[in-house]
Amino acid sequence: MSWTAPAAAKKCPADSVQVGPACIDAYEASVWQIAPSNTGLVKKVQSGRVTLADLTGGGATQLGCKFAPFSQTAYPANFPASGQWTPVLGSSPPSPGVYAVSISGVLPSTCITWFQAAQACRVSGKRLATNLEWQDAAAGTPDPGTDNGTTDCNISTAGNPVNTGSRANCKSSWGVFDMVGNVDEWVADWADRTLNCTDWTSTTGIAGGDLSCFGGPGNTGSAGETSNDLSIPSALDRGGNWSNGTFAGVFTVRTSVNPSISFLNFGFRCAR
Repeated sequence: MSWTAPAAAKKCPADSVQVGPACIDAYEASVWQIAPSNTGLVKKVQSGRVTLADLTGGGATQLGCKFAPFSQTAYPANFPASGQWTPVLGSSPPSPGVYAVSISGVLPSTCITWFQAAQACRVSGKRLATNLEWQDAAAGTPDPGTDNGTTDCNISTAGNPVNTGSRANCKSSWGVFDMVGNVDEWVADWADRTLNCTDWTSTTGIAGGDLSCFGGPGNTGSAGETSNDLSIPSALDRGGNWSNGTFAGVFTVRTSVNPSISFLNFGFRCAR
């Protein structure tokens, strides 16, 4: 029998870290509007080498929630909540001019639906991290943890979102930042929607008190439910956010909202 050398490990771009066979973005995504004609800047984004200075110096505009504390620019009309984007006129290859970036030092982009997040990753040569990849990449992030307001994971109910990578202690064993708290993160997977939330970790003997809204065949309009609670698909979100308090954690998993919803505390993370 002949011997076959193992495949070489994937070399991850500078904006991500190696987690098994995947490259997971080191930071929660920020979304930027860039003219597709600015090919040099677009190539830097797609290769994972872009910096904040590159973006601001190249005329890029950060997109997200329009109100404080974000005060970002709204997603353009050609990049609607449905993700059914249309190309910027003359762009080749076709592009909506909206790109997801993994950089430190900015507020993550939120007020974004699952569909928009998935497309922003794709246009940037990436994809949404899967639920499995997210869980693997979060290993070692402090949970349960405290929030000292400076270096710990941002889980204070009295706080606001903080800049990506600014909490030095909120880092996984793999080197991924902010996977607990700050903003909830859409992942690629869908499941049946549920409204039945529990602290499942304590029940199963895992420390953390992490929130789970997951499982079952979905709601079927039984007593106490409204027409909006009927069985509809949900996209998973992970990690919790700054207002979750003790419910944020590496085991927090929710299927309580549908993929067309956008909230100020919902962001995302890309992978390759």
